Amino acid sequence: MARLQETYKKDVAPALMTKFGYKSVMQIPKLDKVVINVGAGEARDNAKVIDAILNDLSQITGQKAVVCKARKSVANFKLREGMNIGAKVTLRGERMYEFVDRLFNIALPRVRDFRGINANSFDGRGNYSMGLKEQLIFPEISYDKIDKIRGMDICFVTTAQTDEEARELLTLLGAPFAK
Repeated sequence: MARLQETYKKDVAPALMTKFGYKSVMQIPKLDKVVINVGAGEARDNAKVIDAILNDLSQITGQKAVVCKARKSVANFKLREGMNIGAKVTLRGERMYEFVDRLFNIALPRVRDFRGINANSFDGRGNYSMGLKEQLIFPEISYDKIDKIRGMDICFVTTAQTDEEARELLTLLGAPFAK
């Protein structure tokens, strides 16, 4: 079992229970899933871009990525319905906790001039989203093997009802929020 998952059961859940005064253990917020998304507009011109993104995402997460296709045609972007425009990975369970642990403790501290992640990026329903400017902060990615620096969006979906509960959950899991 992942180290962070054990920490959640042993330390985080009881702390949340006492802080928010839940009457049942089922009310305690938990991390439901983590979705990592990479959008690539240049993929419509070059099909090899998607292969590079899929490779990077599978190295970072340890799980095969899914290709995202355009839902609508947009003439201004020279985009047709069904074209490959990105990739995403949805992590749950043990892989999710392992990824979150590596993100908070290894990858984010490698960002230049890192002062913490924005604490205002909650959606009002207990989910948190953040963006990364480059995939190089993950130690699995070799600088020599990438063709282009790409960013990614990471969305933490929780079972929390409010942003305050979700912020406390992520803080106890080790999220380095900016002060």
